[in-house]
Amino acid sequence: MNIMFFLKPKSELAYIYDYHTLRQALEIMEHHRYSSVPIISKDGEYIGTITEGDLLWYLKSSNILSIKDAEDIPILSLDRKSSYDSVNGNSDMESLIMKALNQNFVPVTDDMNNFIGIITRKDIILYYYNRMEEEDKE
Repeated sequence: MNIMFFLKPKSELAYIYDYHTLRQALEIMEHHRYSSVPIISKDGEYIGTITEGDLLWYLKSSNILSIKDAEDIPILSLDRKSSYDSVNGNSDMESLIMKALNQNFVPVTDDMNNFIGIITRKDIILYYYNRMEEEDKE
């Protein structure tokens, strides 16, 4: 099966750029109510993913109590606990599922490592659940 069937395209997603600040990341995540978002370069290359936990632990360890203080902190200066490995759009289902076991979404890149979207673990599970339901009806 072609994994692109599951793709949520970049145009429908929230993400942050590698030049954003901690404050911008906080605001984007709050606005969209996401617990993690991809980080991409200005040229569209996938850099990694940042989570609420990464932000929280940085704020705590840096003793930042004001949102104003977060304006000058580059997002790439934060340690990220999870790597959120990506898959290439040409990858097989097995590679996708192995990544989805440990991530709530899998970033998808093209052959030039440009971010093109994500595939959620929920969509993968829902697809297989529906297939099981169809088989039970037969």
